[in-house]
Amino acid sequence: MSGRHPYLRIEFVSKNFGDFQALKSISLDIYPGEFVCFLGPSGCGKTTLLRAIAGLDIQTSGRILQAGGDISGLPPSQRDFGIVFQSYALFPNLTVAANVGYGLAGGKMPRADIDKRVSELLAMVGLSGQELKYPAQLSGGQQQRVALARALAMSPGLLLLDEPLSALDARVRQHLRAELKQLQRRINVTTIMVTHDQEEALAIADRIVVMNEGRIEQVGTPIEIYRQPAAAFVADFVGQMNFLTVDIEAPGLIRLGQAVLEAPDANLAAGHGVTLCIRPEDIQVRGIADGKGNTLLTKIEHMEFLGSFCRAELRLACGRALHADFSINAMRDLGLVPGQELQVALPPERIRLFPGEEKAARHG
Repeated sequence: MSGRHPYLRIEFVSKNFGDFQALKSISLDIYPGEFVCFLGPSGCGKTTLLRAIAGLDIQTSGRILQAGGDISGLPPSQRDFGIVFQSYALFPNLTVAANVGYGLAGGKMPRADIDKRVSELLAMVGLSGQELKYPAQLSGGQQQRVALARALAMSPGLLLLDEPLSALDARVRQHLRAELKQLQRRINVTTIMVTHDQEEALAIADRIVVMNEGRIEQVGTPIEIYRQPAAAFVADFVGQMNFLTVDIEAPGLIRLGQAVLEAPDANLAAGHGVTLCIRPEDIQVRGIADGKGNTLLTKIEHMEFLGSFCRAELRLACGRALHADFSINAMRDLGLVPGQELQVALPPERIRLFPGEEKAARHG
């Protein structure tokens, strides 16, 4: 983002609730037209940060700048944003048109212009012809579209989305997130979405901000977050991951049981226990030549059919478990079955190492 000025700048923002510190000196730049997701588990601070940006919970310290102006102490009514909540927060006694035009009706805009704007917004979110219905007459997905249209009615510079899709069923959620991304691209509004759904963040965001215990663990594109996690927490939280405790044998080499493997990240002191991370889909089962490095002999303990692939639990000679994802084609071509011995390879470029033993090493 070099050469561009941030649209939203968060500088050393902390938030205390009594003795509990929900945000711990958060700093972040968000650029014009970006779609940024705050991702993390419950209680990590992502919603608190969104509410601080909106002025709904003023930060304890630090400051927030929007379009170059300091908005740190402004009430929500004086900030330039639209917001969509998880609960939609529609007025049940107002029609769809009245809900969407609610913020416009309090100004000096002529009624004809309001009606035109409402029609444009409803067309934008795919709800033309629904103007006279009430929220109770709409599906959850339609209600969410109404809430989105209302948030965009005042043409805000910033769109804030607080887990807007979490109340919908999986199929509707998947469809609506694609629509949301297309709409955001079309109108080019700077957008921040809070979510605990890693798949949602990976699918929709330009950049992801991974949060944990009131701090930012990593900021990056979806591919960077997935392929190059900067911390064991990120590796564990985003996607499936194997965790194995290994020792540093020498620079560039690690020891796993009796096996010595190449690992470009291995730059710690020899003998220092570290955590090896590798994703199940990165474990290689085809094209393993004799004498190729980073090969391990395993035994297939269990296989779980997951549609387009199978997740296999492999047992290493050292007794540790390793999970690997095999395509249906590989399953068929190699005749993979439980109880079979299988040679696999761990590509060095796919291995990530982190200092210390990972307590949450849930995958073996």
